[in-house]
Amino acid sequence: MMNIAVVIPCYKVKKHILNVISKIGPSVCKIYVIDDCCPESSGEFVIENNKDNRVTVIKHEVNQGVGGAVMTGYMAAVDDNMDIVVKIDGDDQMEPSLIPSFTAPIEAGEADYTKGNRFFNLQNIKAMPKIRIFGNAALSFMTKISSGYWDLFDPTNGYTAIHVDVIKHLPTNKISKRYFFESDILFRLNTLRAVVIDIPMDAKYEDEVSNLKISKIIGDFFFKHIRNFSKRVFYNYYLRDMSLASLELPIGMAMFMFGVITGAVNWIEAIQTGIPTTSGTVMLSGLPIILGLQLLLAFIGHDVSNVPRRPFHNRYK
Repeated sequence: MMNIAVVIPCYKVKKHILNVISKIGPSVCKIYVIDDCCPESSGEFVIENNKDNRVTVIKHEVNQGVGGAVMTGYMAAVDDNMDIVVKIDGDDQMEPSLIPSFTAPIEAGEADYTKGNRFFNLQNIKAMPKIRIFGNAALSFMTKISSGYWDLFDPTNGYTAIHVDVIKHLPTNKISKRYFFESDILFRLNTLRAVVIDIPMDAKYEDEVSNLKISKIIGDFFFKHIRNFSKRVFYNYYLRDMSLASLELPIGMAMFMFGVITGAVNWIEAIQTGIPTTSGTVMLSGLPIILGLQLLLAFIGHDVSNVPRRPFHNRYK
């Protein structure tokens, strides 16, 4: 049987944290409560009122964000020789009773990392605010492109589980420590060729106030996703391996951009001079656009089929 640990980042969750801890079942060996310089002193509150001897409170002197808190918990679990680490929030939006569902695929050797998906049951997403549905859809699409996990959804979902062997190989000092953490770690997992799967779960909203405002972070996320996509393509298609897709992407982009720029220049010139563009000139723009688009679609098709299938933590056993 594997040793399972739970990490709970704490920031303004004093009202709910003890209830969350009380619902964590006996299958869990260790519970790490990470007080991320919480203004409510959640860590002290847990130390004074908690009755569960599995709990260890770790305090940050400076707020590091959810990613920093999770990484602190991950490192503590590695030091304590845990096998699987589950991360849940302290605001009681995530049901601890689902922990076995998140750990089962990892215990069975089918996955390295599991994450929640609140969109699996279409009836349950009615509880989710409409702006969140739109924001999560946009972020999910960007995450699919940047991470390479085309079969995943709901990237900002923080209910996750990971095998410790994978943690040991992650560049923990490079992973984003703020709200981009969940998306950034997927990119890092793909560079390891780790297997990631979604776990269906219900959306739960009560009186908790989210610190994540999608309207404020979507622009920043966009540029970070472009950065991660560029790195992933370089790592997977040029540094580690080369295939037909390695040619399809640059050639397709070059042809598409040439066609678009040429077409725009000729279109502007035709408007200014009043002279209709010849069919040959139109073909000089249209054909590269069509061929470039076909090559880009071929690359995307290859990338979709290139989702990791063999678990990392079983690969060398």
